[in-house]
Amino acid sequence: MHFLSYSSPLQIIESQLFPGIELWVKRDDLLHPQVSGNKFRKLKYPLSAALLQRANLISMGGAWSNHLHALAHAGHLLGLKTTGLVRGLVPNNQTGLSATLQDCQNLGMRLHFLSRLDYRELRHNPNYWQKWIEADPAEYSWLPEGGSNAEAVRGVAELIDELDWIPDTIILACGTGATLAGIVKGMRNRGRVIGIAAVQNASYLKSDVQQLLLAADNIHFDNFEILHQFTHGGFAKVSPTLVHFCKQFTAETDIPLEPVYTGKMFYALHQLSLSKHFKEGEKVIAIHTGGLQGNRGFDLTST
Repeated sequence: MHFLSYSSPLQIIESQLFPGIELWVKRDDLLHPQVSGNKFRKLKYPLSAALLQRANLISMGGAWSNHLHALAHAGHLLGLKTTGLVRGLVPNNQTGLSATLQDCQNLGMRLHFLSRLDYRELRHNPNYWQKWIEADPAEYSWLPEGGSNAEAVRGVAELIDELDWIPDTIILACGTGATLAGIVKGMRNRGRVIGIAAVQNASYLKSDVQQLLLAADNIHFDNFEILHQFTHGGFAKVSPTLVHFCKQFTAETDIPLEPVYTGKMFYALHQLSLSKHFKEGEKVIAIHTGGLQGNRGFDLTST
């Protein structure tokens, strides 16, 4: 249980990529070597409950899912059985597994491969996951896609308690909306929060964030916005411009990025800084949500 109580450093950034603002980075990529970033925070309370019940953990994700990867590591560390419901057809052989799923399997996670139809049904039917288990559902703890539930929001909100001061703005990448909801909850209407959508055509995200806030604490905040113009073509899509920026950022700051979430967020922050989106000298904290293992899914050297 001790590994669930880490905190991450706050690092100031001196870079010409972000003119006009005072930029700090909350280095959640350093929270834990395997249970990375926002996944660490989102899993904290579900894992604590599962430990008490000795429950089997079951969740869903894609071939490069940071969530499944973190869950497999956490389950292995805590001695809990894990099952992953994976979007996509069964690989032709074991070498066809992504590096992420190879890690999951090596850590003891049982994998089931689902059609897109079944995977879509998992998102809408709260009990559909039971189709892939062999024991009493009461012996399992189900985590939705990305681990996004009220308990995840509660865990992420604790990030704000680690800060010695409250910034004017917090900016972070946004996938399912749970991390954004947690930061909004933790800020308690102080300052503003900007989410950078990593998914194309995700106008539903604002409503999802509000629903997560209501489920977590029966609260409603409006001091956040979600920007949708920095997806670079869609989820897990990259552009030469994005890859070049990520390399430049890392060369200047020595902070590694991945292009699915954090790369897009820092690129958006770069563009927003250039366009005077912030007032002069505004204090901004960017949250590095980890997920660096996903870099293995890209050939970034030749892009």
